[in-house]
Amino acid sequence: MNHSAHIALGLSVFLLACETPKGNGGEDQNSTLPPLPNGGQSTAQPPTLNGDNHPTVGAIERFDPAFNSLIAPNAKIEWLADGFDWAEGPVWARNSRGEEFLLFSDIPPNKIFKWSEAGGLELFLHPSGYTGPTPRGGEPGSNGLLIDNQGRLVLCQHGDRRIARLGISLSNPRPVYETIVNQYKGKRFNSPNDACFSKNGGLYFTDPPYGLEGGMEDPKKELSFQGVFLLRRGGELVLLTDQIAFPNGIALSPDEKTLYVAESGPNTRIHAFNVKPDGTLENGRIFFNPATLKTAGKRGGCDGLKLDTKGNLFATGPGGVMVLSPAGKLLGLISTGTRIANVGWGNDGRTLYLTADSLLCRIRTRTMGAGFGIE
Repeated sequence: MNHSAHIALGLSVFLLACETPKGNGGEDQNSTLPPLPNGGQSTAQPPTLNGDNHPTVGAIERFDPAFNSLIAPNAKIEWLADGFDWAEGPVWARNSRGEEFLLFSDIPPNKIFKWSEAGGLELFLHPSGYTGPTPRGGEPGSNGLLIDNQGRLVLCQHGDRRIARLGISLSNPRPVYETIVNQYKGKRFNSPNDACFSKNGGLYFTDPPYGLEGGMEDPKKELSFQGVFLLRRGGELVLLTDQIAFPNGIALSPDEKTLYVAESGPNTRIHAFNVKPDGTLENGRIFFNPATLKTAGKRGGCDGLKLDTKGNLFATGPGGVMVLSPAGKLLGLISTGTRIANVGWGNDGRTLYLTADSLLCRIRTRTMGAGFGIE
């Protein structure tokens, strides 16, 4: 999968196009996305990497009055930085000096970037997902990122085909990694993609083939399936399901009674499962099918997702970030004009960061991200 975006800024015209020969959505794409609001006219300056005066981008579509309680009518999507190949996995972090910042992956160049209001954009780690000596192409870098209960960075590493932990302080980062898990029954994973922790320390994660240079046909692929796994706190690895063709984004509901798994590929959709007391799954079902959005011409597929404290989903999909009620009703759509790979809560828990192809964006919300507190 190769992802590229081209941004052209004129004196008074701002046109944004995304060319994605083949993405996680599993569809061939070679079309220019619609221009930004206001007919493509903009007086915005290039992204401000320091300070709080950022240009805005994209559009917000409202389908249900309940959406206004989550996203204010005057909310704007801020454009923070650009120039990435395929940005993914945003996570809010705090180092030993008390500094807070966003970390996110840029998968093809094998890098993790750091962004903060005070420091702007900085390279944080390189390599991030592939540490082997032989040069390779494709998508070798880290994908999903998360922070464990000790404040350590955990990475889904495509190229090294494992879940790893940064073995050094966030205050002085270097590419020193410790393997958490890298195989199932003696066979290497495909390329772990996204993950989430339960409150008891269990690690749920997905394992599609997107980090393999040859994808499903790669001769180095060892597993005959793409799985959703649970690594228990004690070290036991459990295969939860191998029935999702391309499992991708993954998240638990705030009460941890439901696990959501995004499926990319040609049958893109979001699955939901009941979580049993032992952490395994039952009652798998389709939670949301974005077919109507695709029929309406919206581009992209289901990818990363997060929840707020009320159980609403902020899930990437056709057209941008789909905001879904706990009952699976589409309330609204947050669109940057590019494909959005993933989202992550940050700051005080009310700011949602968007990794949107070559862009890093954010939007202020009226809700709070799960894990940041209870309203």
